[in-house]
Amino acid sequence: MKRNLVYILGVLIISVASCSFTNKTFENPEKDKLLIELISYVLEKGHFDPKDVNDNFSKNVFKDYINSLDPFRRFFTDADIKEFKKYELQIDDQIKNSDISFFNLTHSRLMKRMEEAKSIYKDVLGIPFNFKKDETIDVDYESHTYAKSKRELAEIWRRQLKFSTIDDYAFRIEDEEKKKKEDPSYEMESLDAIEKEVREKTLTAMDEYFAFTDDLERKDWFSQYINAIVEEFDPHTFYFAPEEKDRFDISISGKFEGIGARLQKRFDVIKVSEIISGGPVWREQSVEVGDEILKVAQGDEEPVDIVGMRLDDAIKLIKGPKGTEVKLTLKRVDGTVEVVSIIRDVVELEESYAKTSIVKKGDRKFGIINLPKFYIDFKDYKERNAANDVAKEIERLRAEGMEGLVLDLRGNGGGSLKTVVDMAGLFIKDGPIVQVKSTGQRKEVLDDRDSRIQWDGPLVILVNELSASASEILAAAMQDYKRAIVLGSKQTYGKGTVQNIIDLNQFLKSNNDFGDVGALKVTTQKFYRINGGSTQLEGVKSDVVVPDRYSYIDVGEKDQENPLPWDKISAANYDAWDGYIDYESTIEKSKKRMAINAQLKLIDENARWIKDQSDNKKYSLNYEAYKKENAKNEKRAEYFKAISDYKTNLSFNSLPYETRLFAKDSVLKQKRDRWHRDLAKDVYVEEAINVLEDLQISNIRRGKVAGIKG
Repeated sequence: MKRNLVYILGVLIISVASCSFTNKTFENPEKDKLLIELISYVLEKGHFDPKDVNDNFSKNVFKDYINSLDPFRRFFTDADIKEFKKYELQIDDQIKNSDISFFNLTHSRLMKRMEEAKSIYKDVLGIPFNFKKDETIDVDYESHTYAKSKRELAEIWRRQLKFSTIDDYAFRIEDEEKKKKEDPSYEMESLDAIEKEVREKTLTAMDEYFAFTDDLERKDWFSQYINAIVEEFDPHTFYFAPEEKDRFDISISGKFEGIGARLQKRFDVIKVSEIISGGPVWREQSVEVGDEILKVAQGDEEPVDIVGMRLDDAIKLIKGPKGTEVKLTLKRVDGTVEVVSIIRDVVELEESYAKTSIVKKGDRKFGIINLPKFYIDFKDYKERNAANDVAKEIERLRAEGMEGLVLDLRGNGGGSLKTVVDMAGLFIKDGPIVQVKSTGQRKEVLDDRDSRIQWDGPLVILVNELSASASEILAAAMQDYKRAIVLGSKQTYGKGTVQNIIDLNQFLKSNNDFGDVGALKVTTQKFYRINGGSTQLEGVKSDVVVPDRYSYIDVGEKDQENPLPWDKISAANYDAWDGYIDYESTIEKSKKRMAINAQLKLIDENARWIKDQSDNKKYSLNYEAYKKENAKNEKRAEYFKAISDYKTNLSFNSLPYETRLFAKDSVLKQKRDRWHRDLAKDVYVEEAINVLEDLQISNIRRGKVAGIKG
């Protein structure tokens, strides 16, 4: 993009940064107030559609923030809420004055109520539940009032904890009955013993929950307050604390530098929960899942004891630059203690990257590329990005004789705008891909200027309700050009906005006393199709609509709070692709096939049932009634298991280069085998291949192609 956010804000900020954030800020030693001031300024100057920070804004922040702190209404009391209410119309004034007294009050009160709750849940779980009692729970918590007394609060906890326990209770009874049926001599556990067992399990789960919350620091809760403010601007504006920014960078680039293991904390113990395929510990086989990490040392330095340490802080010690040494003191699953040395390296999260399969139908070959996100390395675009990877995969598929390509963007939540523009250019000669508009600015048209084409054959794009942002740009552009047939949900997610990450540290002097203050992801622009329409709220409507499990539940942009509105601008200058002989008739053939497809009718029926289940907010806490309802649901769920029994006549194989990797990477082979098994049952992929078979390419049109990228 010609104007990244640093440039957009640069003109606004350079002239005022010294007076706005130097003299005034450093007279105030409190980092929280500094953050409020910084973020308010950036939102006012940089947001696409800045909000009026007024009493109405204040009311919305108040409601959303209190809900986020206590979503189940089990900490705050009615008296607390009444005390907080005096700030309901003052938050806007506090924001403008960098006043954090409302946060201070709610935070200190929450800490007190959570400490009190520890004895409440332990008292509740110290008494057996009566599963014969005829009572219900309503899980529509936002409609609940707050407790007016300690007795009411204890009753809220009792019902919620009983609800958390009853499913395990029912399962254990069913398990005991099954054992008795299989072995008549088996002596079943008593109902009292089962009740005690599952109640103690719930107690352990609550202990773990409070161990986690005890690990949170004031700054973590303040981040939550800031996000209650910034999310009033739109659902995608978000404050990243320093650690969260690191995680975001990893998620969008798909790689980090470290040892290649995922960790989790349970009580005071930090354990290895997963070894990442291809990483240093995977290669060296020096660490195993289940190992506890007791100490961490940087090379020959003294080790640091991490038992009881916050997980984020422990991870900071373990991660580090490529080529550096870290020594871990491990307690193995067999109880032995050992020190292992690991040389850190770049770890790539392969599940973030494009994956490809050759699809065989009879004697014909097609290709499918699954793209989980439009990833990019912010530090070095050429290092690895989604567009370059897809180009390479297309070239490999062409070498295998691919006759048509399916690009699977289902569940792809987006990513880099630059990568989507580059990727769209793989399928057209040249021309506009997307239009971008900033507040008060003329529209900017982002073009593919490379006249070469990577793939000029039949193309189908698969989407669903979770295909968002960059996915929608690509699907919309290919649809407007009539270059691809879009097959999937009635509409995609509907996120037609562009976010940029602003490093808030850039506004501070290098010698500031506050350390890293994090970053703000802020909505700076809206993008528009080349036909002029926005994808905001409306998404991309598929050429061939097929039902899926998300068809009737609220998952799109229109179902979020504070979304920006839909609008339209003038169309860009572009000519539809004239390479297909039978584009419209192919769509009609597909629609007719889908209308009589028994598998899709079953999927649609399942989607309606899922909607009914999600709308149900009341559950019985009586075992017999709960069991009866469960049996009814299980019978219905059993009926829908036929969905996974579906088989296509397609076969799937990895590309040769990947097959060679399997000899060294059995985990990768297992992942691909599982993916291929799923694809072989996928009715949407089956129809995408049918569409590719139906599409006919004009040889005359192919003669106009300037060249193939390779």
